[in-house]
Parts: sequence; C-alpha cells; structure tokens
Amino acid sequence: MAAVGPQPAVADVRRAVREALADVRQGALILAACSGGADSLALAAALAFVAPRMHLRAGLLTVDHQLQPGSAERARTVAGLARDRLGLTPAEVLTVTVGTAGGPEAAAREARYAALAEAADRLGAEVVLLGHTRDDQAETVLLGLARGSGPRSLSGMAATAGRYRRPLLHLPRSTTVAACRALGLDPWDDPHNEDPRYTRVRVRRKVLPVLEAELGPGVAEALARTAGMAREDADALDQWAETAYQNCALSDIGVSIKLAVAELEKLPDAVRRRVLRKAALAAGAPSGALSATHVLAVDRLITRWRGQKAVDLPGGLAAARRYGTLIFAISPIP
Repeated sequence: MAAVGPQPAVADVRRAVREALADVRQGALILAACSGGADSLALAAALAFVAPRMHLRAGLLTVDHQLQPGSAERARTVAGLARDRLGLTPAEVLTVTVGTAGGPEAAAREARYAALAEAADRLGAEVVLLGHTRDDQAETVLLGLARGSGPRSLSGMAATAGRYRRPLLHLPRSTTVAACRALGLDPWDDPHNEDPRYTRVRVRRKVLPVLEAELGPGVAEALARTAGMAREDADALDQWAETAYQNCALSDIGVSIKLAVAELEKLPDAVRRRVLRKAALAAGAPSGALSATHVLAVDRLITRWRGQKAVDLPGGLAAARRYGTLIFAISPIP
C-alpha cells in the first residue's frame, strides 16, 4: 500500500515555509512569531517539521501584550506547546507594555515588533517568520485604500522585509484552520479579533463579507493579487526615485539638503514626490509625521512656483526655494 502523505492543508503550509527558507544557510536559527491563533500556530508546526529536514534550527517567540486577563498564562501555554509538542527551542514569552500613540492597534504592533527585534538580535536569529495570510493581505489593502495612502500602502505587506518573512501570504486563512485541525492543534481565538472597536475587525467581519456577497467569491484573492502588482510598481518607482535623488542632490550632508530645481522639473510627478519625501526625511523630518499633504505642499514649490514662502514640515523643518535650489533645513530658512 502506498504511503499516505499529509492532509492537503498541512502540505500547503509546509511547502510555503520550505520555499520561504530555501535560501537560508544551514545551521541558521529561524524563529516563528506565534500568538496561538490558527495562522501562526500552523506556521509554527510547519517550521517544526521543515527546519530539521533543511538542517536549520527552529524556535518560537510569543508576545504577551498584557491587554487581556489571562494573557500571561496563554503565552506560557503557547511556549510550552512549542517546546513539549513541536520541539521548538528556544521558546520564549516576550512581555511588553503597550503605549497609546497612534491608537491601540498601532501601539500594540509597535510594541510587538520591538520585542521581536530585540529577541531576534539577542538569540542571533537569521529569520523571523510571521503568520499573515492572504486574508490579512486583503484587509491591509482595503485599509490602505480607505486611508488614501497611495500605491505603497496599497501594496500591502511584503513577503520579505529584512529579517521578517511571511510564507503564508498566498494562502487563505481557511488553509491554516484546516492544517491545525488535521494536526490536532487547538488554536486560541483572540477576543480582540471580534471586537468592532478595531478597524481591521470591522473590515474582516463586515466589509469583506459584503464585497464577497455583492461581487462574488474571490475578492480577497484579487485584492492580494493587486497588492503584489502594486508592490512591483512601487518598488520600481522607488528605485527610479533613488537614482533621481542622487542626480538632483547638490548637497545631502550637514544641516541642510539642497536639490536642483531644474532636475526636479524633469521628473514625473510620482518620482519627483518620492524624491521630495526622501529629502525631507534625510533632513530630519519624522517619517510618521510626514504626510502626503506636506509633500504636495513642497511639490508646489516646483510645479506652481509664484515666489511663495517656505513650507513648514514636521520636526521643526521647512522647505524653501532659493535661486533654483530647493532647500530642506531647520526653520526659519534664511
């Protein structure tokens, strides 16, 4: 009798993890970030299976945000399951304090990624795997669309971003749920995933179902596919803008950034505005505070020049046009 392979969902998740780690050197430590939900639990189980067959070391990190009663115990349970059943070591609980800046979702995300980065550095991990699925990608695209944040926001989450990799971005959430069921794993359902105070929950529970009902099945897949194409376009524009920045820069060191207006005028809008954003950031503008509105105001110093005054920017900076040169410096600019 022929050997029976793993259930299809299990095979799909394992294949995704194996492909995501194909270029990692043997002996490297790979960590799975796991909340205990179906997505990250299926990811951790797949890593536990794949890593030894690829001659990799595998561990797990779980973050206790301290936002719910019993969160510390649940985090210990996830870490214990990782060690005792999946054979993942190290398996650590990272306890964080969530601030308030940017709202609860953004604050929790910032605290989580800071903790993951610290642990990865301390443990010498080469890769940290995240369990985001195609459904998460679709939600991210819709959130970006609602914010009107442009193509970079519409490109969603990257499959690879530095040490972070998201092997499951092409798989639906139903696959991770089926994989956990087939492996006898009992995922934890985070109550926050049902709390309508969170924008992402409203997108997941209300917006996407309406789109599926009105437009037909496959909306999440189409949104994720759109994210991939938008990312390719945004990456190409960013590369173009990087070259253009070097061509425009008269000075990009010291206390000010100076760009040649004549070179900026030659660029398409999308590239020029990327160059202006890069210059503002290089001059010291905080990235989180620098908005599209700020960039458009600076852009008018190029496209609608009428001798207007300097444009105020976050971080106590300003942008001003002087004798064919665009200057980013501490306000006021002489």
